Amino acid sequence: MFLKVETVNPIRSFKGRGADFLVSSLPAESPALVCASAGNFGQGMAYAARKRNLPLVVFAAESANRLKLDRMRELGAHVRLAGRDFDEAKQHARGFASETGARFIEDGRDPAIAEGAGTIAVELGRWPHAFDFALIPLGNGALLAGMGTWMKATSPNTRVIGVCAQGAPSMAISLQHGRPESTESVATIADGIAVRVPVPEALADLAGVVDEVLLVDDQAMIEAMQLAFRQHGLVVEPAGVAGLAAAITFRDRFRGASVVTPLCGGNLTSEQIREWLLG
Repeated sequence: MFLKVETVNPIRSFKGRGADFLVSSLPAESPALVCASAGNFGQGMAYAARKRNLPLVVFAAESANRLKLDRMRELGAHVRLAGRDFDEAKQHARGFASETGARFIEDGRDPAIAEGAGTIAVELGRWPHAFDFALIPLGNGALLAGMGTWMKATSPNTRVIGVCAQGAPSMAISLQHGRPESTESVATIADGIAVRVPVPEALADLAGVVDEVLLVDDQAMIEAMQLAFRQHGLVVEPAGVAGLAAAITFRDRFRGASVVTPLCGGNLTSEQIREWLLG
């Protein structure tokens, strides 16, 4: 089992890769930026926008993780709370862009975001031996599209598997049916992959890239978080250990194989750390 650590950086997640690659490609006189985020993508955007003196507005759900909200503000973003979940917040962000002329950045739709995330797979390609399986958390799809595209091009025998939260299965259902399929609600502690309304462009990007999608429940993610903390001293949030949770849940299937997964987010509140890691 190989763990690609993406939590030990200024925003504690992989999201800075795609956000910075996208923002770096914008013209110097770019209009203000607006996006929606459960917290990690917003931090990546805030970090990249601040570096280039671009104003950024982030819409987040009213129930969003308070630590992530505070971190986005500390990085210079103007945070607005709107909607009961991430997808409703995204609708408000889209409306704000239409009203103000700001440029709407959508995680999962803009190709540069997936390309930036794909650099994780470029780094993994330096390992001297191919992996049998790559277990990649699946939310909006940028991480899976970016990593999967590179892996399919350079290591075609590696099976690329997306991992969704059982309580947020819209992307898994959509890929199975070959069309966007929304759910009425989400019910998972993994806010980073709690997608209710799939991005059509993301589904198109994943065609031919992902071999299958697995679902993991919240308890498996808690077990994976505790394992990462106990064995490696790493604080990882639920969405960030979805791949490791899949390896635990389906351990018999992967026994004896070479498996890689990114640990891709580590923004936990002190209350969450006490409940999930120290409880």
